[in-house]
Amino acid sequence: MTKAELKNLIDAAAGRRPADLVIKNCQIVNVLSGEIHAGSVAVFDGKIVGMGTTEYDAKEIFDAQGKFLAPGFIDGHIHIESSYISPEQLGRIIVPRGTTSIIADPHEIANVCGLAGLRYMLDAAKHTRLNIIQAMPSCVPATPFEDAGAVIDAEDMAELLGDENIFGLGEFMNAPGVINCDDKALDKILLAHNSGKLIDGHAPNLSGKDLNAYLSAGIDGDHECTTVAEMHERIAKGMYVLIREGSACHNLKALVKGVTPANSRRVLLCSDDCQPKTILELGHMDKNVRMCVKEGIDPITAIQMATINVADSVNLFDRGAIKIGARADLILLDDLTDFRVADVWIGGEHVARDGRYLPEIIPADTSSVRGSVKVKNFSVDRLKMHLTGGKVNVIGIEPGGVVTKKIIAEVKRDEAGDFVFDAAQDVCKVAVIERHHETGKVGLGLLSGYGIQRGAIAVSVAHDSHNIIAAGVSNEEIFCAVKALIDMEGGMVLVSGGEVLASIPLPIAGLMSELSGEELKEKLDVLHAKAHAELGISASVEPVMTLTFMSLPVIPELKLTARGLFDYSAFDFIPLEA
Repeated sequence: MTKAELKNLIDAAAGRRPADLVIKNCQIVNVLSGEIHAGSVAVFDGKIVGMGTTEYDAKEIFDAQGKFLAPGFIDGHIHIESSYISPEQLGRIIVPRGTTSIIADPHEIANVCGLAGLRYMLDAAKHTRLNIIQAMPSCVPATPFEDAGAVIDAEDMAELLGDENIFGLGEFMNAPGVINCDDKALDKILLAHNSGKLIDGHAPNLSGKDLNAYLSAGIDGDHECTTVAEMHERIAKGMYVLIREGSACHNLKALVKGVTPANSRRVLLCSDDCQPKTILELGHMDKNVRMCVKEGIDPITAIQMATINVADSVNLFDRGAIKIGARADLILLDDLTDFRVADVWIGGEHVARDGRYLPEIIPADTSSVRGSVKVKNFSVDRLKMHLTGGKVNVIGIEPGGVVTKKIIAEVKRDEAGDFVFDAAQDVCKVAVIERHHETGKVGLGLLSGYGIQRGAIAVSVAHDSHNIIAAGVSNEEIFCAVKALIDMEGGMVLVSGGEVLASIPLPIAGLMSELSGEELKEKLDVLHAKAHAELGISASVEPVMTLTFMSLPVIPELKLTARGLFDYSAFDFIPLEA
């Protein structure tokens, strides 16, 4: 800011020159004082310069007609790529629902494209009014046991970590590496500290001395709590806790029971992974705030958890509250029960009204993150198992999240020892095929609780290394789905009887579509319906997102990578046979 700009700002605040905008006749939700008071808010050069009952002249007067004016919602932790749409298109559907900033960790695209992926996300962020605060992905790959498209070490991070739009290191998923003082993990942590940057956490099941060791590295927050006890231990030891409610993980109802007047300012709301279907039908952070109130949280406390608490946790002191000098990121709400968003301003610009995004969208160039699916020597024979016995370790899906259980089951085999599908048993074959470096690696496992009865499904989204993951009733069906996926250079495919039933191309790194949120939702609705009706996938299972997390080895208990079956408790590979 220049001295002239500062003078103009002060003059506008003092009433010596007209403001750009005055929102009058509103109920101001003050998340700093916990009060609601009638008045007006004046905006100049994108910042709040006046609030309360003092009258200001302005170039534009907006009559709020007694509605509630609140700070714009901030999603405390999200992976844009998991929406399957580009940053510009995500902004188009969440801004009208009151989300004005997001804390985004682009480790999905970084695991595919490395720093080129991060550069694309930084560029795409300039093409939306949504404020996208990025993290530097800390774990590419998430563990040493995966085959990602790139490796980002501390020396690689240094190049972009200083960018003003990068708040720090993204979720540090390699908790064992931190606890056991792995050199590469410590190098990244020291780089962040020496750069004055924060470090986000990822600590499922950690407690006691292991949690102490993890926190002593200077890690600030965690979105992996599933119990109130975990939540309270983390808050007591100095962490921020992010309550997650998205498309795959639903932790809000369980965890809000642990929110108290004493600890609420250490609790944030986030979505983590959220599909357009969820956003368009239920909402984004507006939905999460609404759920909090329904579960008994005071409305102002709920709004704090989606605004000022998030801002404070990542040192964004210019937003999160209606206060003098803050960014004019403001939302007008009909009430504090349903939280229907009538109008949205970002930086003082009127960007949404009655659910409609107002700015024009000019998409960023995607050429640097296309053509990412590279598979070598894949054939139906690569899907054959060679079991010597029928007792096997099986990945068991747990409803409502991405945590799995380790199951030991007896399965049928053919003469050559390959798994034979039995519809009565609810165990199917699952495969992860390396798609970045043409290594030819194929990991094979068995999955329970998915419910598939016919055909196969293949997806090029497979957290976090994003190889191809496929599940089906036979080698031939799985091969057909994977082959179709390779031919369209990434996406989602359903097959049955050797025929493609539905497909959605994801040309941006094999992770994101170029469609709008509404178009993508429509295609996903069709794909989901066919997955349930024609493949028989369980109605209680989200067929795509659930499958995409079956390859994430940093989440308990049993997962599959392109190298084989991974046991989180042992933090090592285990045989398929039990």
